[in-house]
Amino acid sequence: MELNISITSDFICPWCFVAERRLAKALAMLPEGVAVRAHWRPFELNQDMPAQGMDRRTYRTMKFGSWERSQAMDEHTVQAAQGEGIAFDYAAIVKTPNTFLAHRLMQLAEREGVATAVAGAVFAAYFEQGRDIGEANVLVDIAAENGLDREAAATFLGSDDGAREVRAAQQAMRASGVRSVPMIDTGAEVVSGAQTIEHFERALQRAAESFNACEDGMCSLD
Repeated sequence: MELNISITSDFICPWCFVAERRLAKALAMLPEGVAVRAHWRPFELNQDMPAQGMDRRTYRTMKFGSWERSQAMDEHTVQAAQGEGIAFDYAAIVKTPNTFLAHRLMQLAEREGVATAVAGAVFAAYFEQGRDIGEANVLVDIAAENGLDREAAATFLGSDDGAREVRAAQQAMRASGVRSVPMIDTGAEVVSGAQTIEHFERALQRAAESFNACEDGMCSLD
């Protein structure tokens, strides 16, 4: 059995990173014989962000009213993610990046079957290492470190490949009413937010049960 799930997120969203880690743990708990193919969907929280990004302190102060409030929110994510294997290093993050290129890279990663590995690496690069994921050369390095050919990734990001798909996907999401991320669609239900591992596990189990209810070309409510 193979379940198809979609994960809508943005790489500057700390809760999306937390959800990615918790979902991975839930997936590891699925019974033998249940495989999952994850499809990553783009969602820019800051569509008007300049291509070169913005000084993080300046941006966050403008967005949340004060740097102190921003720091308090950062600390909240650090505390909430304890035990998830995430080493947030907000002090290392110099700027808030434009994530459009990162979402474009995911189009290539999806085609090559390494989307989940690349997504996890982009999250870690930004939140744990303070790397500028708005820069093409940084993304090419991440791609090469996680199963993609370096030259192919550089050529892809140097072109307009994937741009139309990213814009169309985001437009569709916003048109459907999506305003926040993370959002995980298991096919049977939509899970919003960085829920607990147990919550994700139950949602995946229900999706598997729903899948099993469809046999011989017919689906039953039972």
